[in-house]
Amino acid sequence: MSSPACLQSFLPAVRGWFAATFPAPTACQARAWPYIQAGGHALIAAPTGSGKTLAAFLAVIDELVREAQAGTLDDAVRVVYVSPLKALSYDVERNLEAPLRGIAAWADRLGAQPAAIRSMVRTGDTPATARQAMARQPPHIL
Repeated sequence: MSSPACLQSFLPAVRGWFAATFPAPTACQARAWPYIQAGGHALIAAPTGSGKTLAAFLAVIDELVREAQAGTLDDAVRVVYVSPLKALSYDVERNLEAPLRGIAAWADRLGAQPAAIRSMVRTGDTPATARQAMARQPPHIL
């Protein structure tokens, strides 16, 4: 079975992880990814549970993995997610763990270099030691 057209531009590890995890992209994902991959802006307004987080992040994760595999991914914050609620920030971070781990596993399975993409949350409650650690080794997604 072939991947939907909106997934064809993703790396094989990203496509593999997605296809093994979801039956198909949601409408908001299929519409947002081409714009995001082209460097455009996307405002995603869709119901809860419609895949908005992955719609927003999968194209960016794909780009970070490409850079990591090419050896050009710097130790720098590349993506900033701003949330009005601390709990939502932690939810987004937890929701990013599965694709980051899964894509790395698929890359390894396909013989590609797994990318170590780092994601962290920083709030007003983040301890000074954690902030210092972020300064020494910044997450790619903050």
